[in-house]
Amino acid sequence: QVQLVESGGGLVQAGGSLRVSCAASGRTFSSYIMGWFRQAPGKEREFVADISQGGAYTYYADSVKGRFTISRDNAKNTVYLQMNSLKPEDTAVYYCSAGSGRGNYFSPSYWGQGTQVTVSS
Repeated sequence: QVQLVESGGGLVQAGGSLRVSCAASGRTFSSYIMGWFRQAPGKEREFVADISQGGAYTYYADSVKGRFTISRDNAKNTVYLQMNSLKPEDTAVYYCSAGSGRGNYFSPSYWGQGTQVTVSS
């Protein structure tokens, strides 16, 4: 069992930066591929990024490539999403997930409760 708790969301102006974090409980964190997803009002949840178990490989949605960076610290059981050059269309609830598979084939096993990110224009 893995429990995930996101933090770091908030309100930021367009062009600004924000880092969200996801802390995991349990001793098996390093065995999971970790992913970030987001869900905007009235839209389906969409994939944002994922990172391999050791952190060497990352995968991004085209909409965030070059602006967002996913990283993880297995010693701290934490995964991060650094978001730069934020746009109003990045406004969403951001969720982290532990699972398997990469990119569009990511299969979540556990979800966090989400953290709200709002980008004002």
